[in-house]
Amino acid sequence: MSASRIDRCFEALRQQDCAALVTFVTAGYPDYRHSLEILKGLPEAGADIIELGMPFTDPMADGVPIQLASQRALAGGHNTTKTLQMVREFREHNQHTPIVLMGYYNPIYCYGVERFLNDAAASGVDGMIVVDLPPEHDDELCVPAREAGIHFIRLATPTTDAARLPGVLVNTSGFLYYVSSTGVTGSVAPTAEKVEKELARIRQHTNLPVAVGFGIRTAPQAERIARFADAVVVGSALVECIANADTEAQGRDDVLSLTQELSVAVREARTTLNVS
Repeated sequence: MSASRIDRCFEALRQQDCAALVTFVTAGYPDYRHSLEILKGLPEAGADIIELGMPFTDPMADGVPIQLASQRALAGGHNTTKTLQMVREFREHNQHTPIVLMGYYNPIYCYGVERFLNDAAASGVDGMIVVDLPPEHDDELCVPAREAGIHFIRLATPTTDAARLPGVLVNTSGFLYYVSSTGVTGSVAPTAEKVEKELARIRQHTNLPVAVGFGIRTAPQAERIARFADAVVVGSALVECIANADTEAQGRDDVLSLTQELSVAVREARTTLNVS
């Protein structure tokens, strides 16, 4: 694959000796209009890469906040077609921020794999994370996605041992997503020292950037992980900003405010480390 928005993003941050901030939001939550406003506001607030969750009825890797967000989006009539429409509208204003769709295989299968990849590429999607499709099924979606110019980003977990890891890395591109703790999204906060050791082990097998997510909710947590990881992923805490707000507009503003706070912490993480 030729250099993509994801490749260029990581290279630019590497030259600045900074990690990337990856923000996850659920498409269509709380509704289409406010979800699109959040999407458009995230880059200015400091998000380097945006994960856009595709709502699904059975999101087995996601914690309660993202499950509820998916349910509300689906109840409001959101679907895969509208998710791709959101990306197209985002691209009318932003051509440089990478967008990675995160979800499950069933909606893509129902939409039609070839049609989905064609529409996703045309919409401006840069990568995909499909959490329930293992490497043994690469021919079904992963390889066609890469042929369509879309990175296929794989998850590695604390239980991905030395025998399994090389298989996980085959055909993985863009970056590797390291799940810092077992369980669902937004559950247990990772221990930075343990995660750093795991990343050192993973980097013996790949030169891909490694993003760390699951359980990172606050600026101090993000700052500690950004000292050694290539990217920090925050999702549930942002989704909860919407859930806890009194109005959709307040939810939007709270998401962007927290993103700004996280971005400052990630940007300053290695500077702080060098001074201390």
